[in-house]
Amino acid sequence: MDSDRYLHRPISIRAAKQPLDIDPTPPEPDSREDITSSSFSLEPEDAKHVALLCGHLNTHFKLIEDRLRVSISNRGNQIRISGPDAARISAERLLKKLYRDVTTGTRLSPEAIHLQLQQADLELLQSNDATSESLLIKGLKTKRGTVKPRGRSQISYVKDIQKHDLNFGIGPAGTGKTYLAVACAVHALLEEDVKRILLVRPAVEAGERLGFLPGDLTQKVDPYLRPLYDALYEMLGFETVSKYIERNIIEVAPLAFMRGRTLNNAFIILDEAQNTTREQMKMFLTRLGFGSTAVITGDATQIDLPRGQPSGLIHATQVLEGVEGASFTWFNKKDVVRHPLVQRVVNAYEEHDAIIDSSDKDRCALKSVFTYTATGLMHPATLSFKTGWLQRCRGVARMRTFQTALS
Repeated sequence: MDSDRYLHRPISIRAAKQPLDIDPTPPEPDSREDITSSSFSLEPEDAKHVALLCGHLNTHFKLIEDRLRVSISNRGNQIRISGPDAARISAERLLKKLYRDVTTGTRLSPEAIHLQLQQADLELLQSNDATSESLLIKGLKTKRGTVKPRGRSQISYVKDIQKHDLNFGIGPAGTGKTYLAVACAVHALLEEDVKRILLVRPAVEAGERLGFLPGDLTQKVDPYLRPLYDALYEMLGFETVSKYIERNIIEVAPLAFMRGRTLNNAFIILDEAQNTTREQMKMFLTRLGFGSTAVITGDATQIDLPRGQPSGLIHATQVLEGVEGASFTWFNKKDVVRHPLVQRVVNAYEEHDAIIDSSDKDRCALKSVFTYTATGLMHPATLSFKTGWLQRCRGVARMRTFQTALS
Protein backbone atom coordinates (compact mmCIF):
# COMPACT_ATOMS: atom_id res chain seq x y z
CA MET A 1 0.00 0.00 0.00
CA ASP A 2 1.13 3.57 -0.64
CA SER A 3 0.38 4.45 2.95
CA ASP A 4 2.83 1.81 4.21
CA ARG A 5 5.53 3.30 2.03
CA TYR A 6 5.08 6.67 3.71
CA LEU A 7 5.05 5.13 7.17
CA HIS A 8 8.55 3.65 6.74
CA ARG A 9 9.95 6.67 4.97
CA PRO A 10 12.81 8.30 6.99
CA ILE A 11 12.11 11.74 8.31
CA SER A 12 14.85 14.35 8.37
CA ILE A 13 14.78 17.17 10.84
CA ARG A 14 16.70 20.14 9.55
CA ALA A 15 16.90 21.78 12.92
CA ALA A 16 18.70 18.76 14.36
CA LYS A 17 21.68 19.27 12.03
CA GLN A 18 22.22 22.78 13.29
CA PRO A 19 24.41 23.24 16.37
CA LEU A 20 22.49 24.26 19.46
CA ASP A 21 23.59 27.56 20.95
CA ILE A 22 23.58 26.61 24.62
CA ASP A 23 25.53 28.50 27.23
CA PRO A 24 27.20 25.85 29.44
CA THR A 25 27.28 28.23 32.43
CA PRO A 26 24.09 28.17 34.51
CA PRO A 27 22.23 31.47 34.94
CA GLU A 28 23.12 33.46 38.00
CA PRO A 29 20.43 33.51 40.70
CA ASP A 30 18.45 36.66 41.24
CA SER A 31 20.39 38.87 43.62
CA ARG A 32 17.18 39.65 45.49
CA GLU A 33 16.91 35.98 46.47
CA ASP A 34 20.59 35.47 47.35
CA ILE A 35 20.90 33.59 50.61
CA THR A 36 23.35 35.10 53.06
CA SER A 37 24.20 34.33 56.66
CA SER A 38 25.12 36.44 59.63
CA SER A 39 25.88 35.82 63.28
CA PHE A 40 25.46 37.97 66.35
CA SER A 41 25.39 37.60 70.12
CA LEU A 42 22.63 38.49 72.56
CA GLU A 43 23.75 40.65 75.45
CA PRO A 44 23.72 40.39 78.40
CA GLU A 45 24.33 36.65 78.24
CA ASP A 46 21.78 34.68 80.28
CA ALA A 47 20.88 31.06 79.55
CA LYS A 48 17.40 31.43 81.07
CA HIS A 49 16.55 34.46 78.98
CA VAL A 50 17.83 32.77 75.82
CA ALA A 51 15.63 29.73 76.56
CA LEU A 52 12.60 31.98 77.00
CA LEU A 53 13.40 33.64 73.69
CA CYS A 54 13.63 30.32 71.86
CA GLY A 55 10.42 28.97 73.38
CA HIS A 56 9.53 25.35 74.07
CA LEU A 57 11.16 23.20 71.37
CA ASN A 58 12.15 26.42 69.55
CA THR A 59 8.51 27.26 68.79
CA HIS A 60 9.23 31.00 68.76
CA PHE A 61 12.07 30.58 66.29
CA LYS A 62 9.86 28.42 64.06
CA LEU A 63 7.18 31.11 63.93
CA ILE A 64 9.74 33.70 62.83
CA GLU A 65 11.26 31.27 60.30
CA ASP A 66 7.90 30.50 58.70
CA ARG A 67 6.86 34.14 58.50
CA LEU A 68 10.10 35.75 57.32
CA ARG A 69 11.42 32.78 55.29
CA VAL A 70 14.73 32.55 57.13
CA SER A 71 16.64 29.86 59.02
CA ILE A 72 17.61 30.47 62.66
CA SER A 73 20.01 28.46 64.82
CA ASN A 74 21.72 29.19 68.09
CA ARG A 75 24.44 27.96 70.40
CA GLY A 76 24.02 29.65 73.73
CA ASN A 77 23.63 33.37 73.13
CA GLN A 78 25.21 33.11 69.65
CA ILE A 79 22.51 33.38 66.97
CA ARG A 80 23.00 32.52 63.29
CA ILE A 81 20.44 33.60 60.66
CA SER A 82 20.39 32.57 56.98
CA GLY A 83 18.10 34.00 54.31
CA PRO A 84 17.58 36.90 51.89
CA ASP A 85 19.19 40.14 53.03
CA ALA A 86 16.00 42.08 53.84
CA ALA A 87 14.38 39.21 55.75
CA ARG A 88 17.63 38.37 57.56
CA ILE A 89 18.13 41.95 58.77
CA SER A 90 14.50 42.16 59.91
CA ALA A 91 14.76 38.85 61.78
CA GLU A 92 17.96 39.97 63.52
CA ARG A 93 16.40 43.22 64.70
CA LEU A 94 13.24 41.43 65.76
CA LEU A 95 15.19 38.88 67.84
CA LYS A 96 17.21 41.62 69.51
CA LYS A 97 14.04 43.50 70.39
CA LEU A 98 12.35 40.36 71.74
CA TYR A 99 15.44 39.60 73.84
CA ARG A 100 15.33 43.11 75.32
CA ASP A 101 11.69 42.51 76.22
CA VAL A 102 12.56 39.19 77.85
CA THR A 103 15.33 40.74 79.93
CA THR A 104 12.87 43.36 81.24
CA GLY A 105 10.44 40.68 82.41
CA THR A 106 8.06 40.50 79.45
CA ARG A 107 6.63 37.03 78.94
CA LEU A 108 6.69 35.84 75.34
CA SER A 109 3.92 33.72 73.80
CA PRO A 110 2.97 32.68 70.26
CA GLU A 111 0.36 35.46 70.28
CA ALA A 112 2.96 38.05 71.26
CA ILE A 113 5.33 36.77 68.57
CA HIS A 114 2.54 37.07 66.00
CA LEU A 115 1.91 40.67 67.02
CA GLN A 116 5.60 41.48 66.77
CA LEU A 117 5.70 39.90 63.31
CA GLN A 118 2.71 42.02 62.31
CA GLN A 119 4.66 44.99 63.51
CA ALA A 120 7.52 43.89 61.28
CA ASP A 121 5.78 46.01 58.86
CA LEU A 122 9.12 45.46 57.99
CA GLU A 123 9.57 49.16 57.57
CA LEU A 124 9.46 49.95 61.27
CA LEU A 125 11.95 47.28 62.30
CA GLN A 126 14.34 48.31 59.54
CA SER A 127 13.97 51.97 60.47
CA ASN A 128 16.33 53.59 62.92
CA ASP A 129 13.89 56.42 63.59
CA ALA A 130 14.35 57.17 67.29
CA THR A 131 11.01 58.96 67.51
CA SER A 132 9.01 55.98 66.28
CA GLU A 133 10.93 53.58 68.49
CA SER A 134 10.53 55.72 71.61
CA LEU A 135 6.80 56.13 71.01
CA LEU A 136 6.48 52.40 70.47
CA ILE A 137 8.18 51.62 73.79
CA LYS A 138 6.42 54.33 75.78
CA GLY A 139 2.86 53.25 74.98
CA LEU A 140 -0.33 54.32 76.76
CA LYS A 141 -0.49 53.91 80.52
CA THR A 142 -3.66 52.41 81.98
CA LYS A 143 -4.52 51.22 85.47
CA ARG A 144 -3.68 47.60 84.68
CA GLY A 145 -0.67 48.04 82.42
CA THR A 146 0.63 49.73 79.31
CA VAL A 147 -0.93 49.46 75.86
CA LYS A 148 1.61 49.64 73.04
CA PRO A 149 0.60 50.51 69.48
CA ARG A 150 2.05 48.06 66.99
CA GLY A 151 2.96 48.92 63.44
CA ARG A 152 3.22 52.19 61.60
CA SER A 153 -0.54 52.64 61.15
CA GLN A 154 -1.34 52.15 64.84
CA ILE A 155 1.43 54.50 65.93
CA SER A 156 0.18 57.15 63.49
CA TYR A 157 -3.37 56.56 64.77
CA VAL A 158 -2.38 57.15 68.41
CA LYS A 159 -0.28 60.21 67.57
CA ASP A 160 -3.19 61.73 65.63
CA ILE A 161 -5.60 61.13 68.54
CA GLN A 162 -3.22 62.87 70.93
CA LYS A 163 -2.75 65.77 68.53
CA HIS A 164 -6.19 66.38 66.95
CA ASP A 165 -9.67 66.89 68.40
CA LEU A 166 -11.49 64.96 65.69
CA ASN A 167 -10.11 61.63 64.51
CA PHE A 168 -11.29 58.90 62.16
CA GLY A 169 -9.98 55.33 62.27
CA ILE A 170 -11.20 53.37 59.24
CA GLY A 171 -10.22 49.85 58.29
CA PRO A 172 -11.04 46.13 58.43
CA ALA A 173 -11.86 44.16 61.55
CA GLY A 174 -9.03 43.27 63.91
CA THR A 175 -6.78 46.28 63.30
CA GLY A 176 -7.13 47.70 66.84
CA LYS A 177 -9.21 50.76 65.99
CA THR A 178 -11.64 50.48 68.91
CA TYR A 179 -9.15 49.04 71.40
CA LEU A 180 -6.63 51.83 70.88
CA ALA A 181 -9.37 54.46 71.03
CA VAL A 182 -10.45 53.12 74.44
CA ALA A 183 -6.80 53.01 75.57
CA CYS A 184 -6.33 56.66 74.59
CA ALA A 185 -9.55 57.56 76.44
CA VAL A 186 -8.47 55.76 79.62
CA HIS A 187 -4.99 57.31 79.42
CA ALA A 188 -6.48 60.80 79.03
CA LEU A 189 -8.87 60.19 81.96
CA LEU A 190 -6.11 58.98 84.28
CA GLU A 191 -3.91 61.91 83.26
CA GLU A 192 -6.88 64.23 84.01
CA ASP A 193 -6.86 65.62 80.48
CA VAL A 194 -10.61 64.94 80.32
CA LYS A 195 -13.29 64.55 82.98
CA ARG A 196 -15.38 61.76 81.48
CA ILE A 197 -15.64 59.18 78.71
CA LEU A 198 -18.67 58.81 76.45
CA LEU A 199 -19.31 55.58 74.56
CA VAL A 200 -21.63 55.98 71.59
CA ARG A 201 -22.77 53.45 69.03
CA PRO A 202 -25.70 53.26 66.58
CA ALA A 203 -28.24 50.61 67.56
CA VAL A 204 -28.15 48.67 64.30
CA GLU A 205 -28.20 44.85 64.30
CA ALA A 206 -25.84 42.95 62.04
CA GLY A 207 -28.40 41.53 59.64
CA GLU A 208 -30.92 40.23 62.20
CA ARG A 209 -33.66 41.69 64.36
CA LEU A 210 -33.43 41.12 68.11
CA GLY A 211 -36.74 42.79 68.90
CA PHE A 212 -37.35 44.93 72.00
CA LEU A 213 -34.73 44.50 74.72
CA PRO A 214 -35.66 44.57 78.44
CA GLY A 215 -34.30 46.96 81.05
CA ASP A 216 -33.51 50.64 81.26
CA LEU A 217 -31.64 52.71 78.67
CA THR A 218 -28.18 51.49 79.67
CA GLN A 219 -29.24 47.84 79.65
CA LYS A 220 -30.82 48.23 76.21
CA VAL A 221 -27.64 49.69 74.73
CA ASP A 222 -25.18 47.41 76.57
CA PRO A 223 -25.28 44.56 73.98
CA TYR A 224 -24.17 46.95 71.23
CA LEU A 225 -21.29 48.34 73.34
CA ARG A 226 -19.89 45.03 74.55
CA PRO A 227 -16.54 45.41 72.68
CA LEU A 228 -15.97 48.77 74.39
CA TYR A 229 -16.85 47.33 77.80
CA ASP A 230 -14.44 44.42 77.27
CA ALA A 231 -11.60 46.85 76.59
CA LEU A 232 -12.51 48.99 79.62
CA TYR A 233 -12.63 45.96 81.94
CA GLU A 234 -9.20 44.88 80.70
CA MET A 235 -7.65 48.32 81.28
CA LEU A 236 -9.42 49.50 84.45
CA GLY A 237 -10.92 46.43 86.09
CA PHE A 238 -14.55 45.47 86.63
CA GLU A 239 -15.00 47.31 89.94
CA THR A 240 -13.47 50.57 88.69
CA VAL A 241 -15.59 50.56 85.54
CA SER A 242 -18.77 49.92 87.56
CA LYS A 243 -17.89 52.76 89.94
CA TYR A 244 -17.16 55.16 87.07
CA ILE A 245 -20.48 54.29 85.39
CA GLU A 246 -22.40 54.97 88.63
CA ARG A 247 -20.70 58.37 88.95
CA ASN A 248 -21.27 59.15 85.25
CA ILE A 249 -17.53 59.41 84.64
CA ILE A 250 -18.10 56.73 82.00
CA GLU A 251 -21.38 57.33 80.17
CA VAL A 252 -23.16 55.10 77.71
CA ALA A 253 -25.32 57.03 75.24
CA PRO A 254 -27.30 55.89 72.20
CA LEU A 255 -26.51 57.93 69.12
CA ALA A 256 -30.18 58.88 68.73
CA PHE A 257 -30.13 60.67 72.14
CA MET A 258 -27.12 62.91 71.37
CA ARG A 259 -29.05 65.72 69.69
CA GLY A 260 -28.95 69.04 71.54
CA ARG A 261 -26.00 68.15 73.80
CA THR A 262 -22.69 70.02 74.09
CA LEU A 263 -19.88 67.77 75.31
CA ASN A 264 -17.08 69.68 77.08
CA ASN A 265 -13.94 68.13 78.59
CA ALA A 266 -14.94 64.67 77.38
CA PHE A 267 -13.41 61.86 75.36
CA ILE A 268 -16.09 60.61 72.97
CA ILE A 269 -15.86 57.33 71.04
CA LEU A 270 -18.30 56.60 68.23
CA ASP A 271 -17.91 52.93 67.35
CA GLU A 272 -19.28 51.16 64.24
CA ALA A 273 -19.75 54.53 62.56
CA GLN A 274 -20.32 52.91 59.18
CA ASN A 275 -23.90 52.23 60.38
CA THR A 276 -24.71 55.92 60.85
CA THR A 277 -26.74 57.91 58.36
CA ARG A 278 -25.57 61.25 56.96
CA GLU A 279 -27.86 63.12 59.33
CA GLN A 280 -26.69 61.16 62.37
CA MET A 281 -23.02 61.70 61.53
CA LYS A 282 -23.49 65.45 61.08
CA MET A 283 -25.45 65.62 64.34
CA PHE A 284 -22.68 63.76 66.21
CA LEU A 285 -19.83 65.84 64.80
CA THR A 286 -21.53 69.06 65.91
CA ARG A 287 -21.73 67.92 69.56
CA LEU A 288 -18.02 68.55 70.19
CA GLY A 289 -17.30 71.11 72.91
CA PHE A 290 -14.20 72.75 74.40
CA GLY A 291 -11.47 70.48 75.71
CA SER A 292 -13.02 67.39 74.10
CA THR A 293 -11.65 64.74 71.76
CA ALA A 294 -13.77 62.61 69.45
CA VAL A 295 -12.73 59.35 67.82
CA ILE A 296 -14.89 57.78 65.12
CA THR A 297 -14.14 54.19 64.15
CA GLY A 298 -15.69 52.02 61.49
CA ASP A 299 -15.28 49.53 58.67
CA ALA A 300 -16.69 50.66 55.34
CA THR A 301 -16.98 47.03 54.17
CA GLN A 302 -19.40 46.01 56.96
CA ILE A 303 -22.37 48.36 56.53
CA ASP A 304 -25.61 47.02 58.06
CA LEU A 305 -27.86 49.89 56.96
CA PRO A 306 -30.90 49.15 54.79
CA ARG A 307 -30.12 48.72 51.11
CA GLY A 308 -29.83 52.07 49.37
CA GLN A 309 -29.16 54.00 52.59
CA PRO A 310 -25.81 55.85 52.25
CA SER A 311 -23.31 55.53 55.10
CA GLY A 312 -22.56 58.64 57.13
CA LEU A 313 -18.96 57.51 57.64
CA ILE A 314 -18.19 57.34 53.93
CA HIS A 315 -19.90 60.68 53.38
CA ALA A 316 -17.93 62.30 56.22
CA THR A 317 -14.59 61.17 54.79
CA GLN A 318 -15.47 62.92 51.54
CA VAL A 319 -16.80 66.10 53.14
CA LEU A 320 -14.14 66.57 55.84
CA GLU A 321 -11.09 65.77 53.73
CA GLY A 322 -8.62 68.59 54.18
CA VAL A 323 -10.50 70.20 57.10
CA GLU A 324 -8.06 71.56 59.68
CA GLY A 325 -8.18 69.75 63.02
CA ALA A 326 -9.54 66.47 61.60
CA SER A 327 -7.32 63.43 61.04
CA PHE A 328 -7.90 60.23 59.09
CA THR A 329 -6.06 56.96 59.66
CA TRP A 330 -6.67 54.23 57.07
CA PHE A 331 -5.88 50.69 58.17
CA ASN A 332 -5.44 47.77 55.79
CA LYS A 333 -5.17 44.00 55.95
CA LYS A 334 -1.49 44.18 56.97
CA ASP A 335 -2.50 45.89 60.22
CA VAL A 336 -4.71 43.01 61.45
CA VAL A 337 -3.49 41.92 64.90
CA ARG A 338 -5.90 39.05 65.51
CA HIS A 339 -5.44 35.42 64.49
CA PRO A 340 -3.31 35.13 61.29
CA LEU A 341 -6.33 33.56 59.57
CA VAL A 342 -8.27 36.84 59.99
CA GLN A 343 -5.79 38.63 57.73
CA ARG A 344 -6.20 35.95 55.05
CA VAL A 345 -10.00 36.14 55.37
CA VAL A 346 -9.95 39.93 54.89
CA ASN A 347 -7.66 39.52 51.88
CA ALA A 348 -9.93 36.89 50.31
CA TYR A 349 -13.02 39.07 50.70
CA GLU A 350 -11.22 42.10 49.20
CA GLU A 351 -10.17 40.09 46.15
CA HIS A 352 -13.69 38.67 45.74
CA ASP A 353 -15.29 42.12 46.02
CA ALA A 354 -12.84 43.50 43.44
CA ILE A 355 -13.84 40.77 40.99
CA ILE A 356 -17.56 41.41 41.59
CA ASP A 357 -17.12 45.17 41.13
CA SER A 358 -15.22 44.63 37.89
CA SER A 359 -17.91 42.24 36.63
CA ASP A 360 -20.67 44.73 37.46
CA LYS A 361 -18.87 47.47 35.50
CA ASP A 362 -18.45 45.14 32.53
CA ARG A 363 -22.12 44.19 32.65
CA CYS A 364 -23.22 47.84 32.71
CA ALA A 365 -20.92 48.73 29.80
CA LEU A 366 -22.10 45.81 27.70
CA LYS A 367 -25.74 46.46 28.55
CA SER A 368 -25.44 50.05 27.36
CA VAL A 369 -23.77 48.88 24.14
CA PHE A 370 -26.48 46.33 23.33
CA THR A 371 -29.26 48.73 24.36
CA TYR A 372 -28.06 51.43 21.99
CA THR A 373 -27.67 48.88 19.21
CA ALA A 374 -31.16 47.43 19.70
CA THR A 375 -32.74 50.88 19.51
CA GLY A 376 -30.76 51.76 16.39
CA LEU A 377 -28.83 54.58 18.08
CA MET A 378 -25.42 53.00 17.47
CA HIS A 379 -23.89 52.27 14.10
CA PRO A 380 -22.75 48.63 13.61
CA ALA A 381 -19.18 49.81 13.00
CA THR A 382 -19.19 51.62 16.35
CA LEU A 383 -20.58 48.51 18.02
CA SER A 384 -17.79 46.43 16.50
CA PHE A 385 -15.17 48.88 17.80
CA LYS A 386 -16.64 49.02 21.32
CA THR A 387 -17.05 45.26 21.66
CA GLY A 388 -13.51 44.75 20.38
CA TRP A 389 -12.22 47.23 22.95
CA LEU A 390 -14.08 45.42 25.73
CA GLN A 391 -12.68 42.11 24.54
CA ARG A 392 -9.16 43.41 24.73
CA CYS A 393 -9.70 44.95 28.18
CA ARG A 394 -11.70 42.23 29.90
CA GLY A 395 -11.04 39.05 27.94
CA VAL A 396 -13.00 37.10 25.37
CA ALA A 397 -14.35 34.59 27.88
CA ARG A 398 -15.93 37.23 30.12
CA MET A 399 -17.37 39.00 27.04
CA ARG A 400 -19.12 35.86 25.88
CA THR A 401 -20.48 35.24 29.37
CA PHE A 402 -22.13 38.65 29.53
CA GLN A 403 -23.48 38.37 25.99
CA THR A 404 -25.19 35.13 27.00
CA ALA A 405 -26.53 36.67 30.21
CA LEU A 406 -27.93 39.71 28.41
CA SER A 407 -29.47 37.79 25.54
